[in-house]
Amino acid sequence: MTKGKIVIATRGSKLALWQAEWVRSQLLEIDPGLQITLNKIKTSGDMILDVPLAQVGGKGLFVKEIEEAMIRGEADLAVHSMKDVPTELPGGLHLSAICKREDPRDAFITAVSSDKQIKSFIDLPRGAHIGTSSLRRICQLMSRRPDLRITQLRGNVDTRLRKLDEGQFDAIILAVAGVKRLGFEERITGKMSTDMSLPAVGQGAVGIECRSDDALVNNLLKNLNHEETAVCVRAERAFLKKLEGGCQVPIGAYAMIKDRSIVMEGLVGSVDGRTVIRERIEGNSGDARALGTSLAEHLLSQGAKEILDQVYNR
Repeated sequence: MTKGKIVIATRGSKLALWQAEWVRSQLLEIDPGLQITLNKIKTSGDMILDVPLAQVGGKGLFVKEIEEAMIRGEADLAVHSMKDVPTELPGGLHLSAICKREDPRDAFITAVSSDKQIKSFIDLPRGAHIGTSSLRRICQLMSRRPDLRITQLRGNVDTRLRKLDEGQFDAIILAVAGVKRLGFEERITGKMSTDMSLPAVGQGAVGIECRSDDALVNNLLKNLNHEETAVCVRAERAFLKKLEGGCQVPIGAYAMIKDRSIVMEGLVGSVDGRTVIRERIEGNSGDARALGTSLAEHLLSQGAKEILDQVYNR
């Protein structure tokens, strides 16, 4: 950080820009004299649009190029959707702040012209066509409704909504947080309970990454950290790390703080939904990482490793 000047690295999608602009506004509230600019960077995940993400392989598809820009000194901090951030960060970088979490649930959305009798996932007719880009969602949907036809759906939120309204799908599943942040909340037909669709690790939370040794930036960012969210995301990421999973595998986790304890659920399932291993753990909020690791170890002992091996070898 040059004195008084900050460069924020971000993807160029509408949602990523919304998040970066929100962080910019928060920093200007702290110090109105800052000069903050955005450096829009295309990531591998943005450039590969014709292949399902699970088939691309590798981790950090939406952050790698951004992190490289920070390491080169072309940006001072980066704003990420936490569900996109790998559990291992490059040397010299760290997550300085996790902002207060938005609604972590998945949104069930039907077309504007659709049958108004379809008010929830449960109401879908047999053989309905669903669009989603997430193996985690596919796994959980298929475990309840193996009759559904599910197609990979990628693109920005408005692109996915357009495809839905054109009649390409009977319904689509998106993260509530992204839909709300872009002003499309009225399009949500229903918010799926975490019992029905356990969220992705970090879903709904925005993380800010920067260089570990940049004292000025770190000092600014500590004001944006929401400790309760940070503790919960820490537990979820420890769970994911132990499973050696990325954001595009059938793994779900969600942690909450209740009476100074963490209550956390974790899930690993086969893509076809025939096998789903799901467990719950509760413990002291000061032991977030240990709890997440312990929950993952329990799922591994129940057969999660065999499921994940099959997914990675597809």
